[in-house]
Amino acid sequence: MAKLLLANQILVIIFLIVASQQWQHAESHKHTWQEAFKVLGIAWNRDGTLNRTIQIPMVDPTPYEDSATPSPTVLSQDIQLSSKSKATVRLYVPANPPKNKTLPLVVYLHGGDFVLFSASTIIFHNFCNDIAEYFPAVVVSVEYRLAPENKLPAAFDDALNAIFWVKNQAKGVGGRDPWMEFADFSRVFILGSSAGANIAYHVALRALDFDLRPLKIKGLLMNQAYFGGVQRTQSEILLKEDPYVPLYVNDVLWSLALPFNFNRDHRFCNPISGGTYRGRVYRLPKVYIKGDFGDPLVDRSILLGMFLQSCKVPVYHRFNTGGFHGIELQNKTAAQQLYHDMRGFIDDVHTNLNSEDLSSLHASY
Repeated sequence: MAKLLLANQILVIIFLIVASQQWQHAESHKHTWQEAFKVLGIAWNRDGTLNRTIQIPMVDPTPYEDSATPSPTVLSQDIQLSSKSKATVRLYVPANPPKNKTLPLVVYLHGGDFVLFSASTIIFHNFCNDIAEYFPAVVVSVEYRLAPENKLPAAFDDALNAIFWVKNQAKGVGGRDPWMEFADFSRVFILGSSAGANIAYHVALRALDFDLRPLKIKGLLMNQAYFGGVQRTQSEILLKEDPYVPLYVNDVLWSLALPFNFNRDHRFCNPISGGTYRGRVYRLPKVYIKGDFGDPLVDRSILLGMFLQSCKVPVYHRFNTGGFHGIELQNKTAAQQLYHDMRGFIDDVHTNLNSEDLSSLHASY
């Protein structure tokens, strides 16, 4: 795990240094879409699609142990969900799973602002390797469609279809992948980071409308969730010049991701603004929320946590002093703390997590 964390740190530090330099240059004058695109490493193609130039490598899965290389601690494979669709997931299992014991199943949604990256991007592939080994767990990482080619709710639809696939695996519809024999379908958790946390929240709500038996979704985990709104929060105002998620870049990203003719108070962006989901919130399982006060988006997680608590949803949370968006991808201590928190949440060991009323935290910030 330490080697994977180090590889993540090197790759992400290189990207963030470049992005930070571009952001600092752009901050000296009024910002434009072109500047935001340069920071993000994207450009329009003539057909209206995006050319994505960010050079974070993508990696192949490791479906078997290769005697020519060090033995992997986690195996992975890509699975097409249906012969009628190009949708895929990347499935992870420990190379040496516990005997006579099934493992919790984690449905994972990667980050990337809805616009960037893939389940096969190395930082997210390594993250899934880490949690599959550390928890341990069976991990289903969803390859969802990106905006603006596929605006929201396309990513939510893909995540829900992945959960339907897990349900069919549990029921043995069309046969069951041998690796899924290790999964405990009564202990399913939905986990996301950044934009993936936004997707995780929405798909958890959507899933409430369906009979997923024999699946039991036991919890929702949101790490530095990517939400927004028209009215700026205190953290967004104070950290508008943040080098990792600058405010003007966020605004452009939301313009790319949201349905046409909707602003940032659409429920896909601002989950406490209303909409059709409100009546379902009361039925959510327990929720873990993690944020950092050095992240401009932190207030959005606090406000969502307060809303969930007002709906009597059990909320466990950790909000760290300092930090920044994506800290766990380049800081070993932060990553280990996050893994430890999530494992405790999944194992129903909440001794290290806070469940107090978040309104006092928001008032004091």
